[in-house]
Amino acid sequence: MTAETADRDAGAAAPPPDRGREQRGWYFYDFACSVYSTSVLTVFLGPYLTSVAKAAADADGFVHPLGIPVRAGSLFAYSVSLSIVVAVLVMPLAGAAADRTGRKKPLLAAAAYTGAGATAGMFFLDGDRYLLGALLLIVANASLAVSMALYNAYLPQIATPEERDAVSSRGWAFGYTSGALVLLLNLALYTGHESFGLSESAAVRICLASAGLWWGAFTLVPLRRLRDRRVAPDGEGAVGSGWRQLVATLRDMRRHPLTLSFLLAYLVYNDGVQTVISQASIYGSEELGLDQTTLITAVLLVQVLAVAGALGMGRLARSYGAKRTILGSLAAWTLILAAGYFLPAGAPVWFYALAAAIGLVLGGSQALSRSLFSHLVPRGKEAEYFSAYEMSDRGLAWLGPLVFGLAYQLTGSYRDAIVSLVLFFAVGFVLLARVPVRRAVAAAGNPVPERI
Repeated sequence: MTAETADRDAGAAAPPPDRGREQRGWYFYDFACSVYSTSVLTVFLGPYLTSVAKAAADADGFVHPLGIPVRAGSLFAYSVSLSIVVAVLVMPLAGAAADRTGRKKPLLAAAAYTGAGATAGMFFLDGDRYLLGALLLIVANASLAVSMALYNAYLPQIATPEERDAVSSRGWAFGYTSGALVLLLNLALYTGHESFGLSESAAVRICLASAGLWWGAFTLVPLRRLRDRRVAPDGEGAVGSGWRQLVATLRDMRRHPLTLSFLLAYLVYNDGVQTVISQASIYGSEELGLDQTTLITAVLLVQVLAVAGALGMGRLARSYGAKRTILGSLAAWTLILAAGYFLPAGAPVWFYALAAAIGLVLGGSQALSRSLFSHLVPRGKEAEYFSAYEMSDRGLAWLGPLVFGLAYQLTGSYRDAIVSLVLFFAVGFVLLARVPVRRAVAAAGNPVPERI
């Protein structure tokens, strides 16, 4: 066997029965980290950090981190945006290290436990400590992005081309299941905090910290079941070569312009998805005047329906192809945001209806995008290309939160901020529709599935 053949075989999907065991372990990282996305980023931290910032604000409603005047209501959005910039700086180093050493697991563990530790530290966010809250958010969110780049890079190695839509969708379903379970526990604690002898602030801080503990505990499962593979030849140290590797990856992508075209489309529409996820609770609490219990139950509804949505859209992809199914979901996202702009204040029923619609398209659009991209990655370049993918998923999704925060800073209206996100889905739809995915898969040197 030649060295080239060995490297190619090392990057291939694991043979049965190891493949099934690794797939089941792989699902559990979604199960571990999704509670951060739901309980922390989507439900509790936005409204809570905003209230902490307002407690520290001056008479005009501004806080002054590093002497910069920031409207208290924009702090959360700006912090999310900054966390993504930090992730952009770190992910090339992690991706290069993973591909050069073949040791993704230690890097995954480091990123996961850094994020879990920062999330657990949110227990100490009280009073007017808005700077502490912003710092912990930046660390946790950046760590999640880095860990997801490494986690996603396992997909081409543990699933055959025909399996990837289903495996990716099951991973998202596991994540939404854990998110729903933890939100149920959060709801019980938050609504009954007085019976537990807790203040409302203490209950929220416990919900935030428990997400970090959950993240850390269930990360042990994938770390035990996934195995490392050497997928690239030895080279110089990743810390010294990470950015050069990123430049090399982008140059390599120029040889695969159709893969790059998909990434551009994904960058645009996923920026809208991630901004809706992170800013929904702010919109509900500050613009619509909904209480925390309503927000929790609405996000719980999203989690439950997202499981069905991810699995259901996975089945649709088997019949109509992943590209057409994603395009349908983007059209639905556009209609959802347009409806959200006109939601009346203080009307939980309409907010629940919108949450149900989001749940049905959220998991499927994300899962199918991940599996579709896995077909466009040249073998042996998985961690590098998925690092670039993660830059699109979380790493380059700084523009949406920044636009959202600026819109509120300038207008004082969250409705104006939310309606601007329609553009991301409309442009993403047009860009994705122009990508010939079957030709893109073949150009990457991969077998073309019957339906894609």
